[in-house]
Amino acid sequence: MSYEVLARKYRPTNFEEVIGQDHVVKALKNSIKTEKIHQAYIFAGTRGVGKTTLARILAKCMNCESDTKPTPHPCNKCSNTIEINTGRSVDFLEIDAASNTGVDKMRQLIEGVEYKPAKSRYNIYLIDEVHMLSTASFNALLKTLEEPPSHSIFIFATTKPDSIPKTVQSRCLQLNLKTVSEEDLIKHLKKILKNEEIKYDDESIALIANSASGSVRDALTMLDQAIAHGNGILEKGNVTDLLGTIDNSLIMSLIKSIIDGDGVRTFNIFSQIEELSPEYDAILKNLISIFHQIAIEQVLKTSDDKEIKEISNVLDKEFCQLLYEISLNAYSKFNAHPSPKEALEMCILRMLAFNPLVKISDNEVNSSNNLEKKSLKKIINDKQNTNSTKNIESSEETHFKNNNDWINLFNSLSISPFARNYFGNMSFESYKNMCLTLSAEKEFSNVPENIMLEFQTELDNLLKEKIQINIIIGEVVNSPLLANKEKEKTKQDLSEKDINNNKDIQQFINKFNGKLKTESIKPIK
Repeated sequence: MSYEVLARKYRPTNFEEVIGQDHVVKALKNSIKTEKIHQAYIFAGTRGVGKTTLARILAKCMNCESDTKPTPHPCNKCSNTIEINTGRSVDFLEIDAASNTGVDKMRQLIEGVEYKPAKSRYNIYLIDEVHMLSTASFNALLKTLEEPPSHSIFIFATTKPDSIPKTVQSRCLQLNLKTVSEEDLIKHLKKILKNEEIKYDDESIALIANSASGSVRDALTMLDQAIAHGNGILEKGNVTDLLGTIDNSLIMSLIKSIIDGDGVRTFNIFSQIEELSPEYDAILKNLISIFHQIAIEQVLKTSDDKEIKEISNVLDKEFCQLLYEISLNAYSKFNAHPSPKEALEMCILRMLAFNPLVKISDNEVNSSNNLEKKSLKKIINDKQNTNSTKNIESSEETHFKNNNDWINLFNSLSISPFARNYFGNMSFESYKNMCLTLSAEKEFSNVPENIMLEFQTELDNLLKEKIQINIIIGEVVNSPLLANKEKEKTKQDLSEKDINNNKDIQQFINKFNGKLKTESIKPIK
């Protein structure tokens, strides 16, 4: 017996087996139960979400012989339902509009509409990819669609509903099918693998479900390929090779190096990715998705991913939006580029070019001919090692005595949001011999060289002295950002207290039976 592909073997035969389209299934079931069947339907949605499948199930429901009237639960045992399943029903006509675009075919169909069904209750006409019909074909259908015989039902399936003339749309009931969620796809794939008695791991199923982009047919096709590729076993490594995807840790490392403005490290990581022979458009899609997750986390703080949380804490919100736009713009033009690899490389170069930390570094390097021969790390060490020994005693007495002095100094610095995210989460530890020691938690202790250079430069300019910076991992007590937050909270509490204690305001509220919106109260700046 020849092998039957999974997409055909597990095609739903009733409404209960359809996944991810509960809203459409419910509408169709209720219509059948109440005997309020529309004369023409448009099933709209992307490929592989169940348009043709639902049309066939609806046809079986209308013509099932297990009941004296249409039923939402076709038996799949009577001759009518079996013939529809096998494509042999004379009363269920399925037409591919892509290969039958001409008006002559539509005229032949319309001529047969008047005849009653041979053995069923209804003549049902399914026109797949209906948007491919010519304008003349649509015009020929108009009158029949508006006043069809009581024994005829039209079902139009399309991936481009906007391409259907409005005159046709207005005569049909349009049901929009959604892409199927990854969670539903994973459950469906696991159920099939259990039935087929195939070993698998969760990572491989997740990769297939993600790559399917909401299409059940695509997911089952890739599952067939993965089973063949893995010789009957699904493993993450084999599925990764098949789909051209790569380990997410490499993508995360790539993003971190871009944020740090480290071009050399960025392209070293890119070389590691290149060795895996990936699909470059899939990498770009992954970048877009990760920047989206980071942006959501920065606003809602709902992510469970540790790395997403870590990056969102140090990445400026505006720069995150810029990175998202750069990657999205690159993806929109990806197919126009002759080389996918070069397209992704240019996207990464654009991200580095617009990174403000790189611009800071460039300005520092261009300010001195000698600096062109030194790495950023060498620049920082040179700055730290050339500290002047003059006025050490007066400096120690003037600049830093305690954490409050550090907070006041931090608030007076004109530094980028990147630097503020790092140094604003550090607290004062000590200041001795022109060396400022700051305490930071582990996630903020490894300051990128560009950010350290920016902070060092601003500190030197403000204090008119060369001060060495030392960062240790330790307990952070009352960091500048936390202190500023507490200060703002105190101001807010005082403002709310003043409003609540103001007799005139309270009388006004009571007089008009009003309610004060707490979030509208803002401290006077």
